[in-house]
Amino acid sequence: MGNWQIKQEAVKNLKEREKVRKEKLAGYFFNLSQFTFTAFILGSALLFFQDFNLSSEVTAMMSLGLICTVSFAQIGNNILK
Repeated sequence: MGNWQIKQEAVKNLKEREKVRKEKLAGYFFNLSQFTFTAFILGSALLFFQDFNLSSEVTAMMSLGLICTVSFAQIGNNILK
């Protein structure tokens, strides 16, 4: 095998590692998005159904959860692009 072929294999390996790294990092942000949805949105929904009133704390918790969920999903999507 020539020197040129060895360099091409090295470049190919680097590109593959970079691709896997990006996919895993994007997956991390997608999982973080799912976690924040579960914790904030579903948690505040449970509080709402226990008290049956929409207090400012529940509204703030839902809003923060929605903002964080969408933000983490967008970060993961941008990493994959």
